This record gives sequence, structure tokens and C-alpha cells, in this order.
Amino acid sequence: MTQEELDSMMNGEDVDVDSLSEEKQTQETVEEDSLSASFPPPPAPTDDHKVVFQLDDVTRESEEKAGEVFDQLDIIGENAANLEGKNDIVIKELEENITLFNTLKEKFPNIESFIKASKSNEDALMKAKEVSEDSVAISDNTIMIMDIMQYQDIHRQKIERVINVMRALSTYMNGLLEGQVDDNKRVSSATHIAGDETEDVVDNDDIEALIASFGG
Repeated sequence: MTQEELDSMMNGEDVDVDSLSEEKQTQETVEEDSLSASFPPPPAPTDDHKVVFQLDDVTRESEEKAGEVFDQLDIIGENAANLEGKNDIVIKELEENITLFNTLKEKFPNIESFIKASKSNEDALMKAKEVSEDSVAISDNTIMIMDIMQYQDIHRQKIERVINVMRALSTYMNGLLEGQVDDNKRVSSATHIAGDETEDVVDNDDIEALIASFGG
């Protein structure tokens, strides 16, 4: 009911109540249809749709993939360490070459090849030191990635906690709703009874048969 319609009723004016009721019912129907469209019925509880099954799959698969990632990171770290070790040998050789060619330059200052060889080894030494720094950075970044990957284990623990809570609730609800009579021995319930807004209601014969079943 709008404010104008409420004001009209307060002032004694005629208001079509039936029309308002139908309008309200129509609005409620539209809202229910909209809600149903927003929240479709859940799927049947097959193995593909069972929530705990899916969460167990997530924790298992994520742990397996995390293990594979850690294995690859270990390989990268080992390769970086090997590269650094081999590069140290190259650096040592280059430093010895530079010392030798510097000595030759001093003794034979007019020989251009000694000057070029010394300069070439110095350039190579600078590049080798850069490679050594890069290999150290790779090792450091690998360790950082391993630390960051720890989030996966935290997420796994959170999911497992959710699973445990849901399983505990399931056990509790099963116990709470447990009955003393088997479901296949229970009297079938009516879909509609008198008072429901539908034409498909239980008639008097059905009600009498239901009462008789309780007495029998």
C-alpha cells in the first residue's frame, strides 16, 4: 500500500482493498520468482556434487600440486648453486689471466695484443661477476617463493577445518532428526490440506482414513 492510498483510507475515502490485495500478491509472486531465479535449486547429491567430496578433492590435489612446485623450486635452486660454483672457477681463471696480461703489458708496452687481451679478460670478468650475482638472486628468489607457497598449507588447513565443522553438523543433525519409526513404515503425508491456497487439498475421506490409520 502506498502512502497516498493510506492517506485516502485515513480520510475516509473508498479504497479498493481487493485490488490492493491482488497487487500485493502479484508483487510477492514476482519477488518469489526473482528469488528462485537468483538461487536455483541445488543439484542432486551425486558424488560429483557432494560438497565434502569436492573439498577433499581440492585439498588433495592442491597438496599434490604444491609438492610438485616445491620439487621444481628445489631443482632451480640446485641449478643456481651449480651455476654459481662453476662461475667462480671462471672468475678465478679470468683474474689470473688479467694478472698475466698486465705483467706482459708492463714488460712489452708496445705489443697491442697484450693490451687487447687484458681488456678483453677484464670485460669478461665483469660479465662473469654479473652472472654470479644473478645466480645468487635466483637462489634468494627461490627461497622467497617457497616461503610464499606456505599459504597453500594454511588454506588446506582452513578447508579441512570447514570439512570437520560440516561433518560435525551433519552428525549432530542426523542424531537430532533421528526417529524411532523407519521412514518406509510412516504414514504418507498429504501434499495439501484445507486452508492451503490451492484446489489440490485433502478431502474428508482422506482425513478420516488418516485418523483411522493412527487408531489402527
